[in-house]
Formats: sequence, structure tokens, C-alpha cells
Amino acid sequence: MNILNNKCLNIHDLPNEILFIIAKELNIGDVYTLTDIDERFVQIVHDPHYIRNIHNLDMTTITMKSFFDYNFSMDDRVLSDICGNILPQIHLYITKLIIEQNSIERILTINYPQLYSLSLINFEEKILFQYLKDHSILRDLLINQITYLNIDIQNGIIPQLSEITSNIFALILSLTKRLIHLNVCHLFSHRRTWISIYYLPEISHMFSNLTQLKINVETFFDCLYLLDGRLNSLSKLIINVREFELHSKPSYINGWKKLPKLKCFSLTLNTYEQEYDNQIIALLNRMINLEELILFLLVIRVNSNYIDGIQLNDDILIHMPRLKKFAFSINTGAIIENTKIRLQSNEDIRNSFIGRRYGQVGSYVFFKQMEEIGHCHIYSLPYQFEHFFGLSNSFHFQDVIYDKVRRLTMNDIALPFEHQFFKLISYYFPFLKELTIFNGEGQKDKQDSSTLIIFPHLIFLDLNSHVDYAEQFLLAKKTHLPCNDDHLSQSSSTTNQAGQQNNNNNNIRSTPSP
Repeated sequence: MNILNNKCLNIHDLPNEILFIIAKELNIGDVYTLTDIDERFVQIVHDPHYIRNIHNLDMTTITMKSFFDYNFSMDDRVLSDICGNILPQIHLYITKLIIEQNSIERILTINYPQLYSLSLINFEEKILFQYLKDHSILRDLLINQITYLNIDIQNGIIPQLSEITSNIFALILSLTKRLIHLNVCHLFSHRRTWISIYYLPEISHMFSNLTQLKINVETFFDCLYLLDGRLNSLSKLIINVREFELHSKPSYINGWKKLPKLKCFSLTLNTYEQEYDNQIIALLNRMINLEELILFLLVIRVNSNYIDGIQLNDDILIHMPRLKKFAFSINTGAIIENTKIRLQSNEDIRNSFIGRRYGQVGSYVFFKQMEEIGHCHIYSLPYQFEHFFGLSNSFHFQDVIYDKVRRLTMNDIALPFEHQFFKLISYYFPFLKELTIFNGEGQKDKQDSSTLIIFPHLIFLDLNSHVDYAEQFLLAKKTHLPCNDDHLSQSSSTTNQAGQQNNNNNNIRSTPSP
């Protein structure tokens, strides 16, 4: 049979060699699911040649119940077969292991002498904390073998500060002697478990050999605390900060020591803050040997202009002579109480980047004269972030596809978002999964809505807006959401008013504007 010329080719037509290659690219749980499709996969999962080549063992399968509810557990029959028939043959050769809460007792019953990478996925924090204190095999692995560790904690719809997860972090640092890479609750973008550590006495005297850390922290003080010398081998820090504390920095946090070993630093701020000119610039100026800098910032300034290319260069870049990569997305909200200050235009912003080492840069500016407030968004291109924040009608649709963006926040206090604008959004942001809209202005051009808009990957929609936007997304003749079914959070009464006329599933969060 000439496979290349068979237009009706399906999996049953593939030779065993191709199936074997497919199986090697999947985790073992996924291979088991294919046994119901083609019986040859039954032979593959028990083939000695296949088994001998399993070094990375992923004991999770992901099923999405809703945007906030994921199941990572394997089918019990599959788990039993793997534990009874496969693990005894491969445990001596496993180097990477991914397990979830419901399978840990059956997986960690034997030794894994070659294991160096461990991922603990979808654990309740209390249960994980107990395992870290009492499970002898897990503790032995962490103390003597593990150099790469990933931690994922279950959380609710509204992320909360977690004291238990903070204690988990402290316990991990105290247990692990060989750990060099640690990821704490930074594996999935839809999960946000925040921890605060700067007040924990267990960490105050602790030092670690960590070279890379990914973490979500409650305050900027936690960031400063991690960089005050106790993690003195750290070369890469990816940190997501929820907010700034209002009180002054504790005296025991060293905020001036240089950080010569730090080569890569990524900082994400999740709320608008006024501390850019003081604390953030001061921190960055300590990173004298930095080679890669990634900034996602929301900044508030009072009686001061937008952050632009000149300021970034003079305040940050000239202090980093070894910098090779600089990716940024910086939103500046300006509040003008002094009428003598003239906010920059978008042309001013663009000109500020000319002749400096930035590469291609995008920007847009919005100013509302009556309220003396302005907004400016500057960002490096190609755009590197999953979240695009603050998109308004001032946004310029250039010849750029934002294919890395999965989460978009739209906000405009002056003009409505019209149907044609959403059509452009669906084209330039083709892989959107989450969309949040803040706009109290009703749509004006309702005649221009004959073309159906498709958001093929959208699974979460948050409408803090006029009811017109519920109609925009819930009326099937305007917008099609193929991934809608059973994946979006329950709608409010405002959304349901529009949803009576549509064929789309209306499980959408909606907060009506006043």
C-alpha cells in the first residue's frame, strides 16, 4: 500500500514502526488510552524495547472539567496495570517522574536510584505538607537525589495567600541538599497560589544551593527577601509579585547588596503600583552582571510622565553592560494634578526608542482631558508574554500577530469596543483563551455586525462591562465560541438577558457596569 497517496489514511493503516514512534512521544497514560483505538498499542506498552526506553515517567492525564477545575488522575485500571506490570521493570532507569496526589501512594513504594527530577502536581496543600513531613521515600528522594523539583498546588477560583504553601517552601529548602532548580506554583497560568516568606523564621538563617527559582509571592518584600543573600547561588529568578506592602521595608532585609551571580531576572507585577521609581529601579541596579531581563509592569505615576525609551535606558540599561536580551511590557497610568505637565504623545514615545538598543517596539497612548488621566503601554516585539494588559481603542493594529498571548485584558473609559474591533482582535490574537473586558460605554455601530467573529480557543470570558458586550459574545449570529461548552464560569443575570436569544453556552462571568 502506498501510504503517501492514501487520502483516507487513519491510525489503523500505520505500520507498527510508526505507532512505536508515536508512543515514544506520549506519556504512558496517553498510550494506554490509545489501546481502545488500536489493539497494537496493547502490545507496545508491554514491549520490552518500549519499556526499556521509558526514562521520563508522566503519571498524569489532564481532563478539563471547567476553567477552574482540572483532573490530573489516571484511570484506576490503567494505574493498576502500570504499577503492577510496568514499574517493576523500569524503576531502576527512571530519571524524571511526574505524579499527582491520588497516585503518590502507589508510585512511591519502590526506589528510583536514577531519579533527579520530580514534579508533584495538583496537590491539596495540607496533604502535600503532610507527605513532606512523614513520607519516608519522598523525604529520602528530596534529601539525597532530587535536583529539579516542581510543585503545583490546587487553589480556588479566587487565589488566596497561603500560609501552608509558604511553610511548604520553607520545608523544601530545609530538606533538599542537592536541589538546584525549584518551581513553586508556577507551572500553569490559570493557577495563582501566592506565598509570603519574608516573615518566616525558618528561612531567616537558611541558605540554599538553588541556581534557578520560579515562584509567585504575595509582596515585593518577598522578592527583596529572596535576593538579600540567603540564595547566594541564584543565577535565574522568575518571580510573579501580587502587590506592594504599604508599610516600610523590614530592617532585616538587605536591599543594597549587589547581585553579581544573577544572570536572568523576570519580574511580573499584577497590580498598578507607584514604587517603580524607588524600589524597582533600585533593585534592578543591583544586578550588575545580568544577561537577560524580562519585565511585565503596571505602574502608576502622579505628576510625572510615562515611562519611555530614554528613561529605561538611563535608569536601567546603562547599569547592565552584559545585557543580551530585554523583553518588556510596561503599562503606565499617569495622574496629572499639576496642569503644567504635558503628557507625551505616542509619537514622542516612539521617538524615545530610536537610536538605542531596543529592537522593534510597540506603543499606544490614551489621554482623557476632562479627568486629567493618561495611559501608555510600551512593549518589545515580537511580544513575549502570555498576558496583554490594557488594550484600548488607541491600540494600533500593526502587521504583528500576537501568537503567544493567551490572556487579554481590554479597558476603555471613553469609547465603546465595536464589532469590527473584536474582529481585528480575533485575527491578531489568534490563540486567546481568556478575555476580560472593562467598558461601560454601549456599542454605537450595531449595524456593522453581519460578519461572524470566531474565537476558536476562548474558554474564559469576564465581562465587567455594558450589557452590549454580553450580547456581542452570546448572540450566535455575532460571535462563535467553539470551546464554550462546559468550560466557562456561570453567568450573572445581566448575561442571561442576552443569552436567551443565543445558541452559545452562556456559562460566562459577567459583572454589569453601573
